[in-house]
Amino acid sequence: MDFTGYQLYFQTVLNGEQTIHPYENPAYVNYTRLNWARQQRWFKVGELNNELAGLIKSIKSGQQWVVITEPWCGDAAHTLPFIHKLIQLNPFIRLDLQLRDTPPLLIEHYLTGPNQSRSIPKLIIRNDDGNDLLVWGPRPLACQQLYNRLRAEQAEDEETKLQLQNWYNHDKGKSFQQELLTALTIISRADADSTL
Repeated sequence: MDFTGYQLYFQTVLNGEQTIHPYENPAYVNYTRLNWARQQRWFKVGELNNELAGLIKSIKSGQQWVVITEPWCGDAAHTLPFIHKLIQLNPFIRLDLQLRDTPPLLIEHYLTGPNQSRSIPKLIIRNDDGNDLLVWGPRPLACQQLYNRLRAEQAEDEETKLQLQNWYNHDKGKSFQQELLTALTIISRADADSTL
């Protein structure tokens, strides 16, 4: 679905119109409500990395950015607004949002880590031929390291959520954008080399 469709789906969850799993659980509806507010905040105050914005603007061939996500996902609420802002800079980039928990279950092809978890969000950048150029996610490296440490310490779920939220608030989207800039720079250099 496109970004507008995803926002409308988000609203159906908030309005209690979605009863498919896991939205029959009030806790997941509450997560969704929090994530709507987080997402709206980054739309208003999130700043783009100038170097990354310039690189995005310079892309001259079609790309499809696929994001596997769900409204209940806190990590997605801190990343998706920056992805949306970036794709607005270049008409060659198309965004497709896929729900993790609804068929066709694209997530099964992009599992994470040794445990093969269905962690989201996942950003997959494909060229016009449908080949994957980049797979990123579910969270920036420093945030993932924090998550791994908290899991190893067997921190309570609420404490883990609070610390991750604090990390995202402090980071302000900078780490995600820097990681994306590094990866896209490598891709653009490879493209340039292949045309020589």
